[in-house]
Amino acid sequence: MAEVGDSNVETAHHLSEKKSQSSGNELVEIVEAIVLAIVAVATAWSGYQAALWTGRQAELYGESNRLRVQAEGVATAATQELLYNAATIVEWLKAETHGDKRLADLFERRVLPEFRPSFEEWKKTDPVHNPNAPAGPGALSGFRNPKADEAAKLNLEASEIFQRGTEGRQRSDQYVRLTVTLATILLLTAISQRFRIHRVRVALVVVAAILLCIPIYRILTLPRA
Repeated sequence: MAEVGDSNVETAHHLSEKKSQSSGNELVEIVEAIVLAIVAVATAWSGYQAALWTGRQAELYGESNRLRVQAEGVATAATQELLYNAATIVEWLKAETHGDKRLADLFERRVLPEFRPSFEEWKKTDPVHNPNAPAGPGALSGFRNPKADEAAKLNLEASEIFQRGTEGRQRSDQYVRLTVTLATILLLTAISQRFRIHRVRVALVVVAAILLCIPIYRILTLPRA
């Protein structure tokens, strides 16, 4: 009878161990399912943000190139206006030097409106008779070329937009790196399911869960497109 009792106790012990292992496996499977679900959502979100930032980068680079071309056109117009005004002022000086008031007034009227304030200020220095007068309106300290200023402003704006495009590319790269990390976590979780040794399976799931904290934190803190 004692042997029968010992056998019953041993059987009960084995059943208890199997029940405990079964409960442990169920818990591990639940954790694995949660990890896989989070990885799937995080991977989809990272890929989506990477695509948005890539599109944003292309859009900003295109806008920057457009402004560069526009600035180049404005700068060319500014140079042409400077040449025109320089030629006009040279002819005005010739007419003034020869005392041809009518011709001088004609060339004076042909000075572009944007340059007239500087021209009038330069005239006050008596450039015809004053050897110390500035060489031309452009030599005055307050001389401004509106189109050159506009070109500089456009180039500055283009540089700022280009920088934003570069930042967009960096954001896209960061999200792509997150997808690589998530793929590693997915691999660890998949490998853990192949092991029958409970401790090894638990260890891999724990490592995967800990690693998952890193991309989740980055996803929560990185800017969104």
